[in-house]
Formats: sequence, structure tokens, C-alpha cells
Amino acid sequence: MHKTAAALLLSLLLAACSAIPQAPQRPHIWDMGAPPAPQSTAPQGAALSLWRVRATPALDSDAILYRLLYDAEGDLQPRPYAHSRWSMSVPQLLDQHISARLAASRPVLDAAGDRPADLDLRLTLEECAQHFSSPEKSAGVIRLRATLFNGQTHRLIAQRNFSASHPAPTPDAAGGVQALRAAAGDIADQLDAWLRQHDTPKAEQVK
Repeated sequence: MHKTAAALLLSLLLAACSAIPQAPQRPHIWDMGAPPAPQSTAPQGAALSLWRVRATPALDSDAILYRLLYDAEGDLQPRPYAHSRWSMSVPQLLDQHISARLAASRPVLDAAGDRPADLDLRLTLEECAQHFSSPEKSAGVIRLRATLFNGQTHRLIAQRNFSASHPAPTPDAAGGVQALRAAAGDIADQLDAWLRQHDTPKAEQVK
């Protein structure tokens, strides 16, 4: 009788232990890396007013997204990593990353400020995700549209689509973050080279 009672008590204790909820796994937080060190010399390019990056609701979040391109419907279904996320929304991260890169070659002003700039740049994010071409092979892909205006007359100067893709070292969130960091740097360099083509003296800009 005592043995039966002891066995029953042990079973109840084990069942109670298994029913205790586990602490939720804390997500890994990632960012785009440290911004480049400031230049020792003053930037020489035309002053740029940089607006906040705009994005669709799917991209305007802190989710780290991936697409399974090898799946029949994977290209149409961006999926978030369950236990990894960005430290802030994707547009905010790109704002910081791109602004820091461009500030190395020109004064970059907040578009919400009162100080006029020579050029007015607006960016629309169209894609920022890890693309899997197979379960073991992926790349970080960023695509955006840039629209450039004269900062004084608000006349449209140019518009262009930019894209960058970098292979991920590992097929997981950590690898995707590294690849997207590299892609963001590539996009910023492309934007800088494009803006250099439109650097003109302020007097000429306002004609």
C-alpha cells in the first residue's frame, strides 16, 4: 500500500514538473553594425537633405525576414525569424546606415530641419530580406528607389532603382544579418556614387 501511494505521489510530482511553463526564449537583437568613422577633413559634396526611408507595412518593422525561393510559393511569402529581430525598424536602421555613409562625402541634413540643402533625397524601400535559393544557400537582398530633387526649387532631378545582393555565410538569421549589412553598405556606396554625378555648385542648382 505504501509503495503504491509513493509511486502515485511520484507520478503526480513528475506530471506537475512537466506542466510548469518554460521561460520564453529571449530573441537575439541585431543591428547594421557600427557606422564608419567620421572623416578628418570637411566633406566636399553638395549639402544633402535626407528624408526618412519609406517602406511598406511588411518592411516597416523590426522583423528579420527571409524568403524560400526554392519553394513554389516561398517567393510570395516573406517570413520572420522567430527568435531574432533588428534593434529597431528596418527603415530606421537604413536611415542611420545610409546617412553615416553619405556624411563622409557631403553635409547631410535632417529633412525636418529649417536649413536648406542643395539636394533633396527621398528613398523608398522595396525589399530587405534573406533569399534562400536552397536550404543551404542564401543571400541578403536590398532594393530601394531613390528620387532626387533640387533642394531650392524642388524640381525633380533624377530617379533610379538600386539593388544589392550578398551571399550569407550561414543559412540562418546570423548569416542573413551579415549579408544584409554588406548589402546595405553596397547600396550606400551606390547612392554616394550616383549623388556625385549630380553635385553642382549651389548657384547652378537654383537656376
